Amino acid sequence: MSKSGPDNLIFRALRGIDAKLDRLSDDMRDVKVRLMSVEECVAGVNRRLDQLDSRVDGIERHLEVVDMGG
Repeated sequence: MSKSGPDNLIFRALRGIDAKLDRLSDDMRDVKVRLMSVEECVAGVNRRLDQLDSRVDGIERHLEVVDMGG
């Protein structure tokens, strides 16, 4: 069979698909790492906001400020 036959075309196409899947897999791994970093940052911001909220509550109690909205 010649090197330019149908089998060769199919194998070349499959190799191309395989290479694209490898790049996609690498990209997804990178996205997951970056997403985990964003999640950790958001958790840190939430912890900080909780601390600030607690401090504001303490200041309001100390100053005897009453929240009229709730």
